[in-house]
Amino acid sequence: MKRYSAFAIAREAVRHHTGWERAWRSPKPKDRYDVVIVGAGGHGLATAYYLGKNYGITNVAIIEKGWLGGGNTGRNTTIIRSNYLQDDSAAIYEKARSLYEGLSQDLNYNVMFSPRGVIMLAQTEHEVRGYKRTAHANAHQGVTTEYITRERVKELVPIINIDGPRYPVLGGLYQARGGTARHDAVAWGYARACSGMGMDIIQQCEVTGVETGADGNVSGVQTTKGRIACGKLGIVVAGHSGVLAEMAGFRLPIESVALQALVSEPIKPCMDVVVMANTVHGYMSQSDKGEMVIGGGADGYNNYTQRGSFHHIEETVRSLVETFPMVSRLKMLRQWGGIVDMTGDRSPIISRTPLGNCFINCGWGTGGFKAIPGSGWAMAEMMSKGTPGPLAKGFGLDRFREGRFIDESVAAGVAH
Repeated sequence: MKRYSAFAIAREAVRHHTGWERAWRSPKPKDRYDVVIVGAGGHGLATAYYLGKNYGITNVAIIEKGWLGGGNTGRNTTIIRSNYLQDDSAAIYEKARSLYEGLSQDLNYNVMFSPRGVIMLAQTEHEVRGYKRTAHANAHQGVTTEYITRERVKELVPIINIDGPRYPVLGGLYQARGGTARHDAVAWGYARACSGMGMDIIQQCEVTGVETGADGNVSGVQTTKGRIACGKLGIVVAGHSGVLAEMAGFRLPIESVALQALVSEPIKPCMDVVVMANTVHGYMSQSDKGEMVIGGGADGYNNYTQRGSFHHIEETVRSLVETFPMVSRLKMLRQWGGIVDMTGDRSPIISRTPLGNCFINCGWGTGGFKAIPGSGWAMAEMMSKGTPGPLAKGFGLDRFREGRFIDESVAAGVAH
């Protein structure tokens, strides 16, 4: 890695940081690519990376209407876990979690993966039964989780109140090897690796239309930077998936809503695990900078808003105060929102589409960040071979027509 002197750093401050070496190239688009991926968030960049690494496909463009990582990748709370109930879900999330463990070495870029552990609190008898069921399912799936007692929860999280009169803590589902990573570093690491393989990352380039050839296959996209021809098209745009799908001539069984989060002022280290509380509909962790990262459920109405709202602060923080009394004394530092696309069964779509050689990756709802490496791995396999592999097979669009749902409404009952 290149080192800079104190003089060089001061010089860049004076000339508005225009002389730094770019971590990834910013080229003009070529006339044609073998593959065009729409969306330069974590899932899109991971798809491109594994196309190159696993299948040698490098004539790829990743196009983004805004800036790299400016969507949900830069607007989430970075939780990583794989303790889902259904087999298909557990497989892809565990693949992602295992890839996260070695991602810094793989990309030669520190993504700050922190396997600090994730606890999902059981605060009702129904949740106790549900989490014990999930623990048994995970044992069969090869996913390491365990159901722990309320005393063990208190030992792991000393600041928690386990004797709340309305929401006592009865136990929890604990995944010791879950945790967090640095969201922007994940995007930057993948972007640098893609650029290093010769792929083009084209920002400020909005897709305005999808073209179909005489053979019924996709032939290219119209963008604000001109027409770009392609052999295969990947749509990986999270909350705007329905908009791109309509351009391509088909509809998706999803709805888009805002998911909000906030962070407190920085405080001394007091919590070194991630805690999720479905009953009170909130979750919390502490960042490396000392901020308490707090989130809750998605908005109850369809919208494309990327900002916070007062009702979210009130509802989410109010619900956490009994379980974490210290929250009541903190000041909020900042708040934000991201647009998530929700399916009826709260599971993603990784699928071929009615348009030939057009593939889509969407519907991750509130848990997309944790899936980035596994999602990209599965999407790259499907795009290279033309048919979904084992990880993606269960997440096809046809499951909605066939009534073959992957119901994760309990495991994903609270955001992340």
